[in-house]
Amino acid sequence: MNSDYKIYIADLAAYNSGQLYGVWIDALSDDIQEQINEMLKQSPVKGAEEWEIHGYDGFEGVSLSKHEGIKTVQEIAAFLDEYNEFGAALLNHFCNDVDEARKAAEECYQGCYEDLADYARSITEETTDIPSHLQYYIDYEKMGRDMDMSGEIYTIDINHQQTHVFLNY
Repeated sequence: MNSDYKIYIADLAAYNSGQLYGVWIDALSDDIQEQINEMLKQSPVKGAEEWEIHGYDGFEGVSLSKHEGIKTVQEIAAFLDEYNEFGAALLNHFCNDVDEARKAAEECYQGCYEDLADYARSITEETTDIPSHLQYYIDYEKMGRDMDMSGEIYTIDINHQQTHVFLNY
């Protein structure tokens, strides 16, 4: 297997007859269906046709359904391969909707900040000249909270002091 993203495909005919039979497949592979068909041909139960995902590895905390489609699995694996832990947080936020996660990453992403106050400070200082005698009176924590509560932005926290900020449009 070439990638870190693997799925275990189980033969349901064998499983229902009390046998564990299946194969681990690279989720970034272009020939997943062919590998599944080959596994089913070699099944210990004649005429095996049905399969399910009974395991997966390397998906960074993203959950896959046992009935997940092959195309969806490939798209999720490719997105994770591109965006890693950040991509996993996005996929979890958008319930594995790769299109929405990609849109957020490419069009709405504002950056990673220590917290919302850090974001509010950054955007304020980039867009406004603040007189030095007033700079200590600005409450960036409340500004950040207000931006979040207004629906203007949303955040995804990955780790302590890693708040990813997105515009909400």
